[in-house]
Amino acid sequence: MLLAIDCGNTNTVFSIWDGTEFITTWRTATEWQRTADQYYVWLSTLMKLQGVDAEITDMIISSTVPRVVWNLRVLGDRYFNTRPMVVGKAECALPIDVRVDEGTAVGPDRLVNTVAGFDLYGGDLIIVDFGTATTFDVCAHDGAYIGGVIAPGVNLSLEALHNAAAALPHVDISKPQAVIGTNTVACMQSGVFWGYVGLVREICARIKAEHGRKMRVISTGGLAPLFQQAETLFDEYHDDLTMHGLTVIHKYNKELVSE
Repeated sequence: MLLAIDCGNTNTVFSIWDGTEFITTWRTATEWQRTADQYYVWLSTLMKLQGVDAEITDMIISSTVPRVVWNLRVLGDRYFNTRPMVVGKAECALPIDVRVDEGTAVGPDRLVNTVAGFDLYGGDLIIVDFGTATTFDVCAHDGAYIGGVIAPGVNLSLEALHNAAAALPHVDISKPQAVIGTNTVACMQSGVFWGYVGLVREICARIKAEHGRKMRVISTGGLAPLFQQAETLFDEYHDDLTMHGLTVIHKYNKELVSE
């Protein structure tokens, strides 16, 4: 079975794919100091507790934190006797073209999302991922990644507001009952929520105008369901888009080897 790992700036997600579906998924905080041995103790304990009897034969990793990759590779080598594929490395081929400025490094998560979006929905997409950063990735008609937009993440903006203004509390993001807040928390929640609704709408509108073709907008990431409650911003929502992309990339590379 395939162990797919999506390592983001805040959290790392581990999912086991049996070739048809994900049989389980676990999430942990991203910590570059964590060793391969610690990963294995954590992972094997969860598998035992949940009664997951899975023989890991393959691994694939997407990581926006380069320092984590080494220990994840050791995890595969030492405990599963497999050499993990790492998205972004030369030995891991992509089933799409990447058309950006020469020398530009594109986050592996953005490439994986584009692969997944094209596989599920076809081309001419805007993929909005609500993670530590809020990213907008543009998928061309033929599936190529052709660029995008990076904005501060929702929680990052809230944290910055709290840290920079001593009188403002830390608040959780939620959809406010009214735009006009009648207390400090409601004012902050309204500003962030409706501010990001406006940000998403405006950026998507400008991408569509610049792209010059009809496009669909796909949302993913932890806070995507919250913004689904707003006005119609997205055509589709997919909660595990990155994980799906990892399975597509893994299958593509396996087929290349077998040819």
